[in-house]
Amino acid sequence: MALGEEFRHRGQMASAELPLIVVLIAGPQASGKSTLAAAVATALREQGEAVALIELDQIAAMALPTLPSWDDAHRIFESVTGMWARTGLTCVVAEGSGTYDELRRLRSQVPEGAATVTVAATAPFAVAFDRAQADPTRGVSKEREFLGGVYERWPRQLTRIDPDVLIDTNAVPVDLGVAHIQDAIASARADLSTH
Repeated sequence: MALGEEFRHRGQMASAELPLIVVLIAGPQASGKSTLAAAVATALREQGEAVALIELDQIAAMALPTLPSWDDAHRIFESVTGMWARTGLTCVVAEGSGTYDELRRLRSQVPEGAATVTVAATAPFAVAFDRAQADPTRGVSKEREFLGGVYERWPRQLTRIDPDVLIDTNAVPVDLGVAHIQDAIASARADLSTH
């Protein structure tokens, strides 16, 4: 059996046992979304889940430095998330949205019969600004005025998002954040099985 066939077979077997969960990790820039998403994907894989991790920044990086617009990157991110959700995986982790409207469009890509777990990652502005300054891959999000505006708007977005799990990545260690997300996934699967 070829490697790709074995992967598909494992994914199909796993999906027969576990209903699909799409984990949407949202938050402002430098809030710790990528670190949290990678840790969740790793933990789920270690438990035998078939997982795809889709990151908005990686989608955008495919076209940098000539990215036509972030709106284009978001549309591609949403489409790729929906496509992975239809492949027989047990979990898709999509990281990168920062607003209610972005999450609404992303949720529209989730197939019928699957559940979503929405996670909001947050951190104090000063911590996020320090993180952004230390990250050589960051562009405009290193600018105090830009990032400050994002963090000023974030409380309103957070209220609209109404996450299943809220994690302050400055106060909650990554492993504990992952445990909270795993609990929310288990709860979402239990809800699916009772319907």
